[in-house]
Amino acid sequence: MPNNETAPAPVVDVPRGLAGVVVTDTRLGDVRGREGFYHYRQYSAVELAQTRGFEDVWYLMIHGELPDAARSAAFARETAALRRLPDDIRAVLPAVARASAASGPLSALRTALSLFGAARGLRPVYDIDADRRRADVLAAAAVVPTLLTALHRLGGGLDPVEPREDLSYAANYLYMLTGSEPDPARARAIERYLISTIDHGFNASTFTARVVASTGADVAACLVAAIGALSGPLHGGAPSRALDTLDAIGSPDRIDPWIRDRVLAGERIMGFGHAVYRTQDPRSRMLRGIAQGFGGPRVEFAVEVERRVEAILAQLKPGRELHTNVEFYAGVVMELCGLPRSMFTPTFAAARVIGWGANILEQAEDSKIIRPAARYVGEKPPVPVPEPH
Repeated sequence: MPNNETAPAPVVDVPRGLAGVVVTDTRLGDVRGREGFYHYRQYSAVELAQTRGFEDVWYLMIHGELPDAARSAAFARETAALRRLPDDIRAVLPAVARASAASGPLSALRTALSLFGAARGLRPVYDIDADRRRADVLAAAAVVPTLLTALHRLGGGLDPVEPREDLSYAANYLYMLTGSEPDPARARAIERYLISTIDHGFNASTFTARVVASTGADVAACLVAAIGALSGPLHGGAPSRALDTLDAIGSPDRIDPWIRDRVLAGERIMGFGHAVYRTQDPRSRMLRGIAQGFGGPRVEFAVEVERRVEAILAQLKPGRELHTNVEFYAGVVMELCGLPRSMFTPTFAAARVIGWGANILEQAEDSKIIRPAARYVGEKPPVPVPEPH
């Protein structure tokens, strides 16, 4: 058994939440918050979302280069063939869905994906070679949309829809969710959203996946941990909450008083502000354009809310750069494409699982366990243990 607990490293004080702390090197991408830019490998993530399909970007994250036409088609076939669930997993999904009825598909996914890892016999990444790790990452990522949509439908009293290998990742996701052939425009809109959220620096869920991978655990364990981090409302749970804001405001004449009351009360306006960006979130710009392509009163209202919120925030909080983040227009786009709000964050997970997988593979190349320190601030030890009464 390897022992990574060697001589202790010197203690270094860092900001709360590790803000701005570089913990490793990566070849997968970065977020440049002051510029409002992020990239996958060497390519603009937004440009990839505008010009490429999901499978091509998945290939890029795993292999480090964009595929030519032949490799693209082969990779699409390879991953599509992995979508179908093993029979023993399909058999237990109704029970998982029932047990998770109150918490929803993302919570159920943790259980289902853990079961999938056990049924497939996934071994610790520390004990397998790079080819086996890649195969495990692809297999686990490919079944996430199948699991999510099946759990959603079972939770609503519907039978799961079997995946189709002739559809793209995004189109198949919509097909399994609704049971109907997806409209091409809506499938492409969802595909662009999925591409834009594959990866985004060392966010909480990605870092969690890497921490678990650094222990040498299997791929399913790493992904389940990442899903747990994503489930928190401060990370992946905001798209539906941003729509709740639109619903609560209700009409244009209520925008200013509603926003002013919340800001003056110190409440957070969901869908605005970001931990990294100090200018507009490039994902928000792209998704706004997608929403405006569909048009309609809902989109017009969202654009007006964005305009007024930014103006009021600039007035009441001068000097702070607070703009819409990805969640604001992500909710609008997903609603336009027919996704229920309960599936907004799970859909985020169906994209981010690709980034998590790439990060797991990269972390597995380094055998050093991630093991930070904490400063003890409790009562000064040692205190004598009192006698039992």
